[in-house]
Amino acid sequence: MKVAVAGKGGVGKTTVSAFLARCWRDLGYEVVAVDADPDANLAGTLGYRGPDITPLVKLKSLIEERVGGGEGWGGFLKMNPRVDDIPGEFGVVIDGVRVLVMGTIERGRRGCACPENILLREVLNHLILRSQEHVVVDMEAGVEHLGRGTAEGVDTMLVVVEPGWASLQTASRVAELARDLGIRQVRAIANKISGDADLAFVRENLAGPPLVGVLPLDRDLEPQARSGNVSRERPFYQEMLRIALDVAPAVLPPVCSCPDNPTGGKTAGATKEAL
Repeated sequence: MKVAVAGKGGVGKTTVSAFLARCWRDLGYEVVAVDADPDANLAGTLGYRGPDITPLVKLKSLIEERVGGGEGWGGFLKMNPRVDDIPGEFGVVIDGVRVLVMGTIERGRRGCACPENILLREVLNHLILRSQEHVVVDMEAGVEHLGRGTAEGVDTMLVVVEPGWASLQTASRVAELARDLGIRQVRAIANKISGDADLAFVRENLAGPPLVGVLPLDRDLEPQARSGNVSRERPFYQEMLRIALDVAPAVLPPVCSCPDNPTGGKTAGATKEAL
């Protein structure tokens, strides 16, 4: 299952991406979280406090080895380079979630067949490793990422919105472009909802993608998320758990019966039915 999370800057898409990864991990899935946002902070939102993670786009020797081209692209480019070992070798495991930081391609070269683009595209296309391998991709704030083909192979696009015109307009554009790329499902998540008026505004003005979840405004959530110690009793987590089950395949694998497992030792499929 590959899910891309997009939306206007500041709506909380990185928080949504991190919690989706956490929920899938808690349900017993192996999870890869891909940070494809130029303002890369997905690892930090998951609680990472180590040295800076080098983005794939900055690994020049790796790019030249796998894709070719060299300085000034003087050589041939391999359009289908080997990438199967990259998530394991260059990903960082944070509390059970493997995080891969993609990095930023210069704006003038986005969408081109440059070595960096080829590598990033092929890494994302590869990340359907096993039936239980779930991948969440934290995309750029706007819609530019869709123009460079990094949404290829995505099963579901989740567009995060907040009760404001700008985010709803961005959501409409993202949904249209996602459908043009052939993404099978485009869904919206309403975030920072503080009451009935906020939710009514979103429902009345959201054009295009159907609403799959409503997340409450929680001002204490971000500091707790950065610490890596998020209470599973928080309404935000509980709603994200429901969303994680909703966008997952209909047939879900068994999960562990450890005491802190939110499903209480049942199968994930049984939990989905219960919700």
